[in-house]
Amino acid sequence: MKISPIRMELTQIQREILTALINLQRRESRAIKGEEIASIIDRNPGTIRNQMQSLKALHLVEGVPGPKGGYRAITAAYEAINLDGNDDVVDVPVIRNGSPVEGATANEITFYTVMRPNQCSGIVQIIGNIREFNVDDEIEIGPTPVNKTHIKGVVTGRDDTTNRLLFDIKEMTSIPKIPVKNLARPAITIDPDLSLLDACKKLVDSKARAALVGKNGDLRGLISMEDVVRGMAEGKEEMPVEALMERAFPSVKANEPLHVAISKLGKTGDCQVVVVDSDVPTGILEATDLIRYMIRF
Repeated sequence: MKISPIRMELTQIQREILTALINLQRRESRAIKGEEIASIIDRNPGTIRNQMQSLKALHLVEGVPGPKGGYRAITAAYEAINLDGNDDVVDVPVIRNGSPVEGATANEITFYTVMRPNQCSGIVQIIGNIREFNVDDEIEIGPTPVNKTHIKGVVTGRDDTTNRLLFDIKEMTSIPKIPVKNLARPAITIDPDLSLLDACKKLVDSKARAALVGKNGDLRGLISMEDVVRGMAEGKEEMPVEALMERAFPSVKANEPLHVAISKLGKTGDCQVVVVDSDVPTGILEATDLIRYMIRF
């Protein structure tokens, strides 16, 4: 016989315990000890144990015996705090006044004013403890998993019963989820024996800022306009391209989303990334193309 959960309003501490339990359970994929929950929501471990008995009676939590035991939230617990138990586990960081909030992740963001030019506000549901948030605290949320949205704002209110924060948005950025191949330019290839001067002419004629260096299918490196200009300024215009090319360069798979390419450019400091399709370099994505695309939004 299937036992349905008793329908009743949860107390605030019960909601805090369930959200902390679910957050840890999703992250760790194991039973969670009461002491771990107590640490996250800043409560006495004895209080957690007492409340767990009530949550067991409500058929929201089950106990797991043994040295590695603890507590597990069951499906009804997700429903009780309006979460989808089938969602993939994704942590969306939450930062308060410059410091990450341990054990907290953003579950749902709703915008309720977007038409006013000088004001944009929203509501974020937090899995974890929100009691340390106060009005006028600075908050950062993100990046989110799909469009890599990152939000900065100021807290304007707190609803402890639903674990939601109200906030005014000060800054918001988002990276569209499109594959890098949609923005990449077809790669041109320069013979490694070509002089820097001739390579410069080829780049200019092709309106490209970088080219692959190779011969007969043998890819040897990458040469950028910056490399060419630097070499020519040093009087090396007749030197072969192979002498000044970059032998190591960042690459990204053609179907990867834009944020992967942006992350690689940010880490390496390069101005372009080579796009690879089925292990074959097919294009080059330049930072200027990314900037040009992003300013459309």
